[in-house]
Amino acid sequence: MTQPTRRQAFEARQRNRATLIAAASTGAVLLALVTLIPLAPGWEAVKRSFFNAEVFTKTFPGLLQAFLMDIAIFAWCAPLIAALGLIVALMRDIRSPALYPLRLLAILYTDIFRGLPVILVIYLIGFGIPGLGLPRPWNSPYLWGSLALIVVYAAYVAEVIRSGIESIHQSQRAAALSLGLSQSDTMRFVILPQALRRVVPANMNLFVALQKDVALLSFIGPVEIFRQAGVYKSLMANFTPYVGAALIFLAITIPATRYADHLMNRQQKARS
Repeated sequence: MTQPTRRQAFEARQRNRATLIAAASTGAVLLALVTLIPLAPGWEAVKRSFFNAEVFTKTFPGLLQAFLMDIAIFAWCAPLIAALGLIVALMRDIRSPALYPLRLLAILYTDIFRGLPVILVIYLIGFGIPGLGLPRPWNSPYLWGSLALIVVYAAYVAEVIRSGIESIHQSQRAAALSLGLSQSDTMRFVILPQALRRVVPANMNLFVALQKDVALLSFIGPVEIFRQAGVYKSLMANFTPYVGAALIFLAITIPATRYADHLMNRQQKARS
C-alpha cells in the first residue's frame, strides 16, 4: 500500500481539524438555540400555534395529498420550460442579419419576463385570460397559472443556456465550419452538446426554485399544498399546517439542491 506523502498527510490533518472545528461550532450554536428559545416569554404560545403535534398528525396526510398537485404542475411545466428556454436561447444566438427580428424578439422576451415578479405574471395571466369569457377548460386557473410559470422560468433558462453557448470558445465554431459543417449543424453537433452539459447545475437550481414557486398558483385558485394548508389553518385556528407544508417542501428541495451542488463541484473539479 502506498504511503501518503508529507504534503498529503498535512492536508489530511488540516481537513480533519477543519471538520472538528465546524462540528464543534455547529453543535454549540444548536445547543444555544435549544436552550435559549424555550426561555422566551412567548414560547408556549408559539409552540401551541406552530408546533402542535395533534394538529400536525391530523393535517399532514391531507397536505401530502395536496402536494401531488404541486408535483403534477411541476411535471408538465418543466419540460415545456426546457423546450421554450432552448428555443429562445437559440434565437438569441442567431447571427444572420435577415433573421435579426427573431433575435430582437428573444431579447425583448427575456428582458420583459425576467424583469417582472413571478406573482405579478401569475395574476396578469391567471386572471386576465380567463376574464375573456373563454369556455371550459380554457378558463382553468391550472392552465393559465402553469403558462405564467412557463413563460417566466423559460426566460431564465434561456439566459442560462445562452451563457453556456457563449462559454464555448469561438475556435470550435470556426473549426466546425472549416470542416464543412453548416451553421445549424455546428450548433447542433458541436456547440449545443457542450453548452448544455455546462449549464446543468444552474438549471437544476432553477427547477428547484420552480418547485417552490408552484405554490404561488394558490393565489388564483388551484388547491395545492399551500392553499390546503391555509384551509386547515382556518378550520383549526392553528398555523401548524404551514409548518407541515414547509417540511414537505424541504424534503424535496434540499436533496435536489445538494445534488445540484454535487454536479457543480464535479464540474469544477473536471475543469481544474
